[in-house]
Amino acid sequence: MRHTERHKNHRIGWLRAAVLGANDGIVSTASLVLGVAAAGATPKNILITGVAGLVAGAMSMAAGEYVSVSSQSDTEQADIAKERLELETQPEHEHTELAAIYKARGLDDATSKVVATQLMAHDALGAHSRDELGISDTTAAKPVQAALASALTFAVGAALPLLVVLITPAAMLNVAVAVSSLVFLAALGSLAARAGGSSVTTAALRVTFWGALAMAITFGVGALFGVAA
Repeated sequence: MRHTERHKNHRIGWLRAAVLGANDGIVSTASLVLGVAAAGATPKNILITGVAGLVAGAMSMAAGEYVSVSSQSDTEQADIAKERLELETQPEHEHTELAAIYKARGLDDATSKVVATQLMAHDALGAHSRDELGISDTTAAKPVQAALASALTFAVGAALPLLVVLITPAAMLNVAVAVSSLVFLAALGSLAARAGGSSVTTAALRVTFWGALAMAITFGVGALFGVAA
């Protein structure tokens, strides 16, 4: 029989990095633009600042994601190596341990032992990695994928408020950047929720609220510096 269910958990790794990158790109660049605009910067300087923020932010996102996810991957690999050694030196104990996991999930004692025996005969390390450690191909850390997704999506997100800066008259710049960025954030939250199978409304409200707060605070700081100057 054909399997027709379509789950979303295989998207967790790249979706998290992509949403984080795009959200940071929009929020940080829009906030930066509003902050320097409130301080009295010229349109040219505002654009230069925004472009610098795009490049620096994309590289920072890539480096941060790579280092963070690599640390997670290192921990996973260390746990798997430990499990491999235990399977080589204590196979009976590992069999008992795996059977206990299946028994705790609802199987009776005899069935849990049979399942543990069959799965260990097929792929002992895979069974223990998945059911004891919670590590599988779906959830395993992928540093390069996370870094590339974050950098690319940050650049795309940051480019949106910069495009608004390019096409908007100076007198309307602050309002245009703020409003359009909130629209971009709402759209991002909705797309991410749809891709992940979660609530579109909740996701959209969440990202727009924090984006609006970040832009408001940065604008206020810029205005204070502008007055002080």
